[in-house]
Amino acid sequence: QVQLVESGGGLVRPGDSLLLSCVTSSRTLSPNVMGWFRQPPGKEREFVAAITWISGRTDYADSVKGRFTLSRDNAKKTVYLQMNNLDPEETAVYYCATATQFSRIADDYTAWGQGTQVTVSS
Repeated sequence: QVQLVESGGGLVRPGDSLLLSCVTSSRTLSPNVMGWFRQPPGKEREFVAAITWISGRTDYADSVKGRFTLSRDNAKKTVYLQMNNLDPEETAVYYCATATQFSRIADDYTAWGQGTQVTVSS
């Protein structure tokens, strides 16, 4: 079973930036897709973005397009989520997860990290 570990969460002010990281235990960088989801307090988990290890192809939720950027370092087995211009509504626990193909549906992801808290508040 692949293990994922997120880091980088914290408390920031509106408009600030934050960089999240997710390290996978998979030696073969499999499954190919690494996704990020977030779950605001009292709400459902929602898709944020996804990237593939092989090609670096990305997919973003409309709400974050242009502000969030995914990248990966295959040698470090790490995916990064750069989040800019954060809004208080984006306060949530952010999770990374793996899937065999691109999907915005949480149930399609087979392994999950423990999550990292992001709080946006003045």
